[in-house]
Amino acid sequence: MTEGANPQAGVMARLRDTVAAIREHSSLEPRVGIILGTGMGALVDDLEIETVLPYGQLPHFPLPTVESHEGRLLLGRLEGVPVVAMQGRTHRYEGYDLQEITFPIRIMKLLGAEVLVISGATGGMNPLMKAGDLVLLDDHINLLGDNPLVGPNLDELGPRFPDMSEPYDRELQRLAREVALEKGIDLQRGVYVALTGPTLETRAEYRMLRLLGADVVGMSTVPEVIVARHMDMRVLGVVIITDECLPDALEPVDLETVIQTAKEAEPKLTALVREVVGRL
Repeated sequence: MTEGANPQAGVMARLRDTVAAIREHSSLEPRVGIILGTGMGALVDDLEIETVLPYGQLPHFPLPTVESHEGRLLLGRLEGVPVVAMQGRTHRYEGYDLQEITFPIRIMKLLGAEVLVISGATGGMNPLMKAGDLVLLDDHINLLGDNPLVGPNLDELGPRFPDMSEPYDRELQRLAREVALEKGIDLQRGVYVALTGPTLETRAEYRMLRLLGADVVGMSTVPEVIVARHMDMRVLGVVIITDECLPDALEPVDLETVIQTAKEAEPKLTALVREVVGRL
C-alpha cells in the first residue's frame, strides 16, 4: 500500500526511520524530553552529554531557521536522569506545518520519554506580571488556526479524540512550585495563548487576548503540548516574559531586547528545571 493510500503508515515509517538513525549513535532511553527554548540554553552546561546529533543528520527532522535556535539533538543525563533535549525548535511562521513542527516530540516519545519539559519566550499581558518573570503554565488557548492532530490519527501513538482537561500536569506544577519556594524563585502561574506570528500583536489584539483569559502570548508551545498529550506524556511548561504587552503603555520590541531579557532570567529557569528533573 502506498503512503498516499495510507498516510498514517507513511508518518509512522518516517518516525521509525528517524528513531533508527538516532539508535545508530545512542542506546540511551530517556525518561524526560526537554525543549531548550529561549531562556534555557544554559541548561546545556548542566547536561552530561553522551551524544550530539545535528538535526541535519537526522532523516525527516525539521531544521530551525531562527538565529537563536542551533538545531541539535542532545542525549545524556541531567541530575542523573536520562534525557533527550532539543537545542532549537521550529515554528509555524518559518513555513512548517504543525505536523512537521511536532515531529520531534513524537521522536522523544518513541525513544522512551514519558515527560516533556517545555520553555520559551513570551509577551506578558497580565499587568501583575513583568519582564523577566517566570510563568508556570496551567492552561493554554490555541489560536494558530490549526491543530497538529488534523488528518488520519496515529492509532499506535494515541486516541482519535485526546482529552485536554489537563494539558499541563498538576503534579509537575506542584513540584515546580515547591522547588521555586525552596530556592526563592518567584514563579507566576498563567494561561498561554499561541498565535502564528511572526509579527507581534497590535494594541487591539492584546486587549482581545487578555479578555479571552490569556496571561502570556507566544508563537510556539501549544502544538508540542497537544501532541505530547496525545501520546499521554506528562507536560511541564515554564516560560519567560521577555516583554510587557500592556495596550495602554505599549513600546516597540526588538529581538535583541527579547534575547537579553531571557538571558537575565535564564539562571532562575535552568535552576528550576534542573531541580525538578532531578526529583522525578
